[in-house]
Amino acid sequence: MDTNGSAAKGLSEHYPPLSANEALVEAHRCLYCYDAPCTHACPTHIDIPRFIKKIATANLPGSAKTILEANLLGATCARVCPVEELCEGACVLGADHKPIMIGRLQRHAMDHCQHPSDLVRKEPSTGRSVAVIGSGPAGLSCAGELTRRGHSVTVFEKRELAGGLSTYGIIAIREPVETALAEAAMIEALGVHIETGAELGRNLDLREMQSRFDAVFLSVGLGATPAMGIPGEELIVDGLAYIEQSKLNGGAMNIGRRVVIIGAGNTAIDCATIAKRLGAEHVTMIYRRSAEEMTAYPHEVEFIRKEGVEFCFLTQPVRIVSENGVAAGVGCVRMTLGATDGSGRRVPYPVDRTEFTIFADQVVKAVGQEKPTLAVRLGLAVDKGYIQVNSELETNLLGVFAGGDCIRAKNAASTVMAVQDGKLAAAAIHRRIAGKVEA
Repeated sequence: MDTNGSAAKGLSEHYPPLSANEALVEAHRCLYCYDAPCTHACPTHIDIPRFIKKIATANLPGSAKTILEANLLGATCARVCPVEELCEGACVLGADHKPIMIGRLQRHAMDHCQHPSDLVRKEPSTGRSVAVIGSGPAGLSCAGELTRRGHSVTVFEKRELAGGLSTYGIIAIREPVETALAEAAMIEALGVHIETGAELGRNLDLREMQSRFDAVFLSVGLGATPAMGIPGEELIVDGLAYIEQSKLNGGAMNIGRRVVIIGAGNTAIDCATIAKRLGAEHVTMIYRRSAEEMTAYPHEVEFIRKEGVEFCFLTQPVRIVSENGVAAGVGCVRMTLGATDGSGRRVPYPVDRTEFTIFADQVVKAVGQEKPTLAVRLGLAVDKGYIQVNSELETNLLGVFAGGDCIRAKNAASTVMAVQDGKLAAAAIHRRIAGKVEA
């Protein structure tokens, strides 16, 4: 089936904005802890009690300024951060009461900030310049932080629009395209120049960047969804393309009646949400391991169950069944789990003579992303396929730094971690090119 106008309604933001009164009431619930565990749990270390206190005193510009001092992508992170696992999960009221709605309060402050760039204090020009490759959260964070330190920054983005996964790869119920683009525009308003249609290895050369700029920051993300290597794979829809189409295609996309999602991470859950909300009658997520090994956040799993999506665990796709050149089902085998592997999860093994078919007229794969193959071509050292960096986020190439998903060999990738990478790299680059150590 095709969807058009229904997409905007079905994929509107999951949580409505707080009213002024709701925000005031919620802000007054905060205990304003002195050594606030919520701030410690925030990867960017936003002073959460302080920004909430300013909401409670009706000082929304002051609240937004507090957020921006620690996180220039505060509007995005307010929406997409796994707050249940981070700040709200650490709230002292969570044990016996309901934790403060920190994410929604942060969104309230940022959404009422008409000109956020005006709240950011900039240092005088240093005459130094930095190239940032990639305009995702890490790249925009690094660019903004360097700009407010007085450096000239140019961001090179291979796609038509800035924002990286915030624009193209995060489902609209969490972050609309407009929010991601507005945040990129705010970074531009600080003085950052963003040049789109510029890609390393195509029309950009790293050596040339090194000669033109005092430092280079790589925020190149990850690659495409890997191939599964099964017969009929050409009939499978790529999960990232599925999300992108739901955000950028004017609300028009093809949705099957019976949809199978291969994978059990957060991207897979986003794909299942799209299918279910845009009209699929039956949506099934299949995963070769058990529920305990799922990489999706627990609150996301609970969310998608409430959406009516079913799970088929210990199930491995082995072929795509087709009729007249279109998908008609997924041939699968049952799996069993053995000993744990290096990731701490148990290794799945197929069970003989257990093949069965799950009928579906649309199959979507969301099984992770390939490592940044560009790294090896550029002569960068890698760790498990990811770009290798030191404690300063510098690569093996002098003056070339990296951050975001492309370096995430350890710990889970997330928007807020990418933003923090950008902050840390900006500080390291500043120390290098300014020839001084910050207080």
